[in-house]
Amino acid sequence: MILGFDPGKDKCGVAVMGTDNNISYHQVVPSESAISTIQSLCEQFPIDLLVMGDQTTSKKWKQQLTHSLSPSIVITQIDERYSSLEAKERYWQMYPATGINRLIPLGMRTPPRPVDDIVAIVLIERYLNQTGLTQPIH
Repeated sequence: MILGFDPGKDKCGVAVMGTDNNISYHQVVPSESAISTIQSLCEQFPIDLLVMGDQTTSKKWKQQLTHSLSPSIVITQIDERYSSLEAKERYWQMYPATGINRLIPLGMRTPPRPVDDIVAIVLIERYLNQTGLTQPIH
């Protein structure tokens, strides 16, 4: 299984997904509890790869993760440009608007919660797509 990680200064997105695109877990967590959450997920799931974004704070996070996780877990970075935009669109696919909100054009909708966990899913899908292991769901 693959753990996706969208690192951030205040909050982080984490997700666990198999190469079959089956999502087992996704959540937005405060940055200060991200490492312990990831360690816990590595105990709960057979994680052998961590895919994380490559922007802003990623260098610092990668160092922390390398020291905190089992050496058997490979950490790889992937281009995270435009992943937040993609995650906002994906949010509405995963949680379709109801009631009057359905009348608001998709491009004008704002998800009612942070989408960092969905960014983590997008990062895993980008990795799988780049490596040819599977195709992302559209």
